[in-house]
Amino acid sequence: MAFAFRVRDAIAARFGVKATNGFLGERRLHVCEGDKLDFFLVERSALDMLVLTARDRSLDIMICLATSGHRLTITSSVVIHNAFGRPYMVLVAPIHRLILAADLRRLRTSLWREASGSSP
Repeated sequence: MAFAFRVRDAIAARFGVKATNGFLGERRLHVCEGDKLDFFLVERSALDMLVLTARDRSLDIMICLATSGHRLTITSSVVIHNAFGRPYMVLVAPIHRLILAADLRRLRTSLWREASGSSP
């Protein structure tokens, strides 16, 4: 993933889009509104909801993670602002789907192990 972010940042910089600098992998137990989680701004932080945004001149991205009982709901939204944003999303959307699917599989495995008392 680090390599993919470096490539993304190098290409995006040519179009005046700010660098993401990738994910630091830093675990945070608590965040407050206004905090940064990697390149995302925490817009809302509550026990049952986390709303993250990233904005630049080509895109606004919003991700909402909400829980209700044992249900996790993930909602994402992208607003495109210019001619660079549309082809960028056409290229990265399929990759994002793969990454999200892999992340959800890891989460499911982790939760299953935790529930069954197995160590990760």
